[in-house]
Amino acid sequence: MTIDQIINKVKKNNPKADLDLLRLAYDFAQKAHKGQKRQNGEPYIQHSLHTAFTLAQIKTDLNTIIAGLLHDVPEDTKYTLADIEKNFGKEVAGLVKGITKLSKIKYRGVERYVESLKKMFLAMANDLRVILIKFADRLHNLRTLDALPPEKQQRIARETLDIYAPIAGLLGIWRFKWQMEDLCFKYLYPDDFKKIEYKYEVEKKVERNQYIQGIKNILSKELKKEGIEHTITGRFKHLYSIYKKMQAKDRKFDEIYDVFALRVVVKSIPDCYKTLGIIHTLWKPKPNRFKDYIALPKPNGYRSLHTTVYGPNGKATEFQIRTEEMNQEALYGIAAHWYYKEEGGSYEKHKSKQPRWVKEIMDLQLNAKNSHDFIKRVKFDVFHDRIFVFSPKGDVYDLPEGATPVDFAYAVHTDIGNQCSRALINDKISTLDAKLKSGEVVEIITDKNRKYPNRDWLKFVKTQKARNKIKQFSKISKLETIKKLLPKI
Repeated sequence: MTIDQIINKVKKNNPKADLDLLRLAYDFAQKAHKGQKRQNGEPYIQHSLHTAFTLAQIKTDLNTIIAGLLHDVPEDTKYTLADIEKNFGKEVAGLVKGITKLSKIKYRGVERYVESLKKMFLAMANDLRVILIKFADRLHNLRTLDALPPEKQQRIARETLDIYAPIAGLLGIWRFKWQMEDLCFKYLYPDDFKKIEYKYEVEKKVERNQYIQGIKNILSKELKKEGIEHTITGRFKHLYSIYKKMQAKDRKFDEIYDVFALRVVVKSIPDCYKTLGIIHTLWKPKPNRFKDYIALPKPNGYRSLHTTVYGPNGKATEFQIRTEEMNQEALYGIAAHWYYKEEGGSYEKHKSKQPRWVKEIMDLQLNAKNSHDFIKRVKFDVFHDRIFVFSPKGDVYDLPEGATPVDFAYAVHTDIGNQCSRALINDKISTLDAKLKSGEVVEIITDKNRKYPNRDWLKFVKTQKARNKIKQFSKISKLETIKKLLPKI
């Protein structure tokens, strides 16, 4: 890896970027790490370069890329954060400081380092770019794990799978998520990894490539007739996701590997819908397998059309249809979102557009009893599998799996939660303790005469917000009841 490769990538993404400053940062990092070697024997500056290049690939802003080059300087060299601030400014120094704090965390299982985890979550909520640098740093470390002793390989892989991969998913950075998961899978479950890799890459590769090429030829011909510019690629299914499905459903590889997947990237949103129509004309769509995430994006910003059809020979075939911008956002998540909205990636203007779960972390910090309670709630409210449900007006609400109509009511507004009396799910009356599913439309019927929540709701609500509000207003209700019973003096 060379600095010129990074400069070329940055120049392509943002022609107005200060490339002189980027080269100065490289010179500074090279001087700081002079003579240092990695465990595999390569010069240490290579790690800095790989980290910065990954950040340039996902179109982060220039200060983030510079911080990626400098991220190990204060910890591993004679130069300090003050030196970085003097040469590259307060913002870059702040990012490097955030990474330096994270690098001191040594994973020994979640419960044994709750204080460090708490600091990490709060630092991340303050500036998400810190975690992007950490992802880039961690990816290169995972790719060079062979040089480390087995015990350290296991520790780093387990930490990544438990903590960093789920955060990448929450930020919508699927490229980071699947790369980290597959690299960890290789070290944590080597035998299973080798078996699935052989089946996927050797036994099924020829069949997969032939089938996908046949589909591409048929579809491409029809799209050209309609004048739709496009690219069609076979979609990579990462090995860890196949392994997880096999474990969850107790099935063999051949029972899981039954769907062929393709991605169609077109120029505009109207072209997305035209392409969908062409696909459904060519092949019969599979019932209940169409999702319009363009009209109703996922809470992390993901947009695309999804459909599954019965392709040639009746084989189930998945299609994702999206524009190039949507494709970049799907791969690089919030980093690409900032880039496209700001023509070159200014971070500050879009700091307020962080995902809702980032604000949840700050709310949890305010209400947690202690660090253990905070980590417990973050792991459930934030890291637990997420669902997204809709209000009758079409607003999207992002909740943890297992959430109920009461959790939804409090997510909308505290008064809606307190006055909640009944719920309609997809226009059907439901109990308040029903478990919501992704895609459902939830309407809360309120009772204006009700001032306070039912304390029994604590038996089934899942979110910390709902739990805190129920307890808070139950206390007020109790006090008011006591006042009414006291004899008037």
